[in-house]
Amino acid sequence: MLLGAQRFDPSLGAAVSELGVTGRIATITAGWQEREPEDEELAAHLGNRTVNLRLHARGDALFREDPALRDAHRERQGSLRHRQDFYRIRLEHELEADRVIRSRAAPPEILAEQSQASLDGIRELDQWHLALCARIRTEFESQWDLANRPSIVRHRAELAEILAGCDAIAIAGGHVATLVNRLVLFGIADLVQHRTVFAWSAGAMAISDRVVLFHDSPPQGPGASEILDAGLGLIPNVVVFPECERRLHLDRKDRVQRLVRRFEPALCLALPARSRVTWHNGVFSSAHDVMQLRATGRATPFMARARRSLVP
Repeated sequence: MLLGAQRFDPSLGAAVSELGVTGRIATITAGWQEREPEDEELAAHLGNRTVNLRLHARGDALFREDPALRDAHRERQGSLRHRQDFYRIRLEHELEADRVIRSRAAPPEILAEQSQASLDGIRELDQWHLALCARIRTEFESQWDLANRPSIVRHRAELAEILAGCDAIAIAGGHVATLVNRLVLFGIADLVQHRTVFAWSAGAMAISDRVVLFHDSPPQGPGASEILDAGLGLIPNVVVFPECERRLHLDRKDRVQRLVRRFEPALCLALPARSRVTWHNGVFSSAHDVMQLRATGRATPFMARARRSLVP
């Protein structure tokens, strides 16, 4: 289940009841970084039947135990940051060219042709960057044999033992890059198995198959939505936009339209406060107050109706 932000108006408890989860819940607050242990409110909201997996602190402990892996991991993260910077430079130029092209006066068929070419260029850049990030991570995992490296195996075994006593996993928001990093490092996607997963804000982004950073009006100036990395892929072919009421100009049809066309055929789902949507056995089985961004430039209520994530 993907949910809207929980900080000011939490609805997680109601969602847990809705899905009939009565047992212990493992929580992941790694996106809070150093504030990871400050989960008293979350635990109380869930009836004090939680256990925090402490993935952020566990990562720090792992790197103290395995300094060779720590150094290699830092080098890889530095490489990813440099590549993100170069991708962002190219993306900003592509987006500016697209804006200028769409503002030009020309016969409709020529304008449509050139606008589509511009959009294709942006999509190609996104796909190239996403594939590059995935390749770098795959090569790192292979080179360091993470699946069999003793330091990693021990931590993953400890996590598996904790999760054996849990019926569900709740993944909070925070710093999405840190969160994705820890989820991948400890193989959480493989440990989920049959358990129900609740995820909100950055957590919802992290379990999709691609993480898109977005903000139409960030404090530092004009915003440009950008691909950060691949997510866990628990819900495929969906781009998640949490806190849309604060981060997106949903009244700007042109912006919504370009955003949707950029990521199609994936569904673009906006998650305002109090919203939630359930994914079960490969389909969306229910939705409450979730908005679907459409190619028409409108944001309309998302009707689950057992719909698959990839729509024709």
